[in-house]
Amino acid sequence: MVEGERQQRSVDLATAKVSDVMSPTPKTLGRNDQLSVADDLMKSERIRHLPVLDERGGVAGIVTQRDLFHSALVRALGYGTAVRDKMLGSILVKEVMTEDVITTTPDTLLTEAATTMAEHTIGCLPVVSGDALVGILTEADLVALVASSAT
Repeated sequence: MVEGERQQRSVDLATAKVSDVMSPTPKTLGRNDQLSVADDLMKSERIRHLPVLDERGGVAGIVTQRDLFHSALVRALGYGTAVRDKMLGSILVKEVMTEDVITTTPDTLLTEAATTMAEHTIGCLPVVSGDALVGILTEADLVALVASSAT
């Protein structure tokens, strides 16, 4: 399941854990991937957050749709898609990723994770167990949970 696919099970908001709601198999990038790979993945998978893994498979950073915003600026300045695509192909993920990533664990209470996201005004939390990425919790996961709880 990737970001955007939601688990369809009922959970008690007061006792729910991150593992109850997270997307367990997020799409990822490598530090040396071109930014065009991030752009393509976000478009094709309809996602806004991509954890970046280091050579050992640990979380090294994150690239968000916001990080790609500058490409829209190039388009707005009239340079067009060809120049935008060339630019994205010449930039490496490690040059634009956020390195100080706030993470959570599968056993963290969902309310605590949501509070962390709100306090830091971030749209996702990579979920780690030890040094390994095991999922991602996004604002969309939380909205889907609240919407399903209302029905």
